[in-house]
Amino acid sequence: MTKHTKKQGGPAIRAALGHPVIDSDAHVVECEFALIDTLKEVAGAAVADRFESSLGQHAMQRWYNANEATRRAERIGRPSFWHVPAETRDRATAMLPGLMRERLDEFGIDFAVVYTTLGLSFIHMTDHEMRRALCRALNKLNADVFTEHRTRMTPVALIPMRTPEEAIEEMRYAVNTLGMKAITISGHEWRPLAGNPGARYTDYLALDSEYDYDPVWKECIKLGVVPTSHVGTYGGPTHGSISNYTFNHAGHFAAGADMFCRALLLGGVPKRFPELKFAFLEGGVGWANMLYNTLMERYKKRNAKEIRRTLDPARTDRAQMADYFRKYGGRILAPKADQIARGEGPMLSPPEDPAHIDDFAACGVSGTRELAAQFVNSFYFGCEGEDRITALAFDPKFNFYGEQLRALFSSDLGHWDVPNMSEVLEETHELVDLGLLQPTDFRKFVFSNAAEMYTAMNPNFFKGTAVEEAVAVETVQRAKAVAGGAR
Repeated sequence: MTKHTKKQGGPAIRAALGHPVIDSDAHVVECEFALIDTLKEVAGAAVADRFESSLGQHAMQRWYNANEATRRAERIGRPSFWHVPAETRDRATAMLPGLMRERLDEFGIDFAVVYTTLGLSFIHMTDHEMRRALCRALNKLNADVFTEHRTRMTPVALIPMRTPEEAIEEMRYAVNTLGMKAITISGHEWRPLAGNPGARYTDYLALDSEYDYDPVWKECIKLGVVPTSHVGTYGGPTHGSISNYTFNHAGHFAAGADMFCRALLLGGVPKRFPELKFAFLEGGVGWANMLYNTLMERYKKRNAKEIRRTLDPARTDRAQMADYFRKYGGRILAPKADQIARGEGPMLSPPEDPAHIDDFAACGVSGTRELAAQFVNSFYFGCEGEDRITALAFDPKFNFYGEQLRALFSSDLGHWDVPNMSEVLEETHELVDLGLLQPTDFRKFVFSNAAEMYTAMNPNFFKGTAVEEAVAVETVQRAKAVAGGAR
């Protein structure tokens, strides 16, 4: 098929689709001056002044304020740079919700869920007072500037997860006080390692955490919000080059999402909260396809019953092992027959506790189909328009049981990978033009998966928006399909 020309760009593509386009991950680039003014309002001038004075040690500014020797000695990762479009109108669009709303029809987008930019660097701040104050100020700022545009866009609240208590408090403020209906959380927390000054470890939140985050998931259900993760491993050991931003950025959202998704599933969160939906943004879906299929394969060979049948060392006949050593061991190993008859040593046969061998215990499943259902029904994956790997999510030949993973159109509008905003839908539709996606799957990608995810948690999510009627029709059709045994 032929690629759409520029004259047949966003509006023409949208008109031909016959269904809305929901952007699940656009971005506002907050005005720093307005944020500092709001920070003064919510936390006081002293906190705002301290924030401004500490910028030299915060996130990307720390790299710029260090010389080459310091960067190397302290392994300060190369930060993002020039990450907002330079063309004046597009740059202003990223900062001004009013202009973004005015241009949505030009982009071919009916409704956009809009994430923070500055807040992505605030969520892991270790300064307790500053982290909470900045999240509160940013949420208030975005709630205020988007208020008059909520028929076409909704802002996403930034929820710090350092403790369950602070997460719940900020969620309640964002939803109940500010009227926000979408949230983003960190998918992990860096914590200090006791007894080892300067060292830290990764808390996966849903597995092996010193905190119980189940109250947070319960609060998400109560408030009707989908916890989405929009943080990665940027600056960590696998993405911490001191000189190369592309090395640091490529795949870091996917790595963070993979880590959080594994923790949620193997930590039993979908089992305990089957109605809860999670979304992992800006990492694509390729990692999820691999994780989904890998987990199915691992479960088949390492579920509690199978691992005892095939891998339990107690099943090995020690006397027969000794006979093999005597017959085939040769000059060096044959003399070890008596020793092998007693055991193989602690490296090959550590003192394993049989009570702790079931890695899938928290999932509470009896087979791979149940495990697959937990994965597919609980998780959604944000994919940027140019990402061709998105097609794998919809390929029935690729995934166990012919399942499709729930990919979401996530434009990243406002950031460097959308240098020309007016071409974002045209670029996305190339998945159809190139034959990688069928129109029915493209519809799921840019519309129905997002409608399904948000309304599953909050039936009124799209009430009063430009897509309310279309989502209502979609919801009815989906209910009929489910009742008829089809998806």
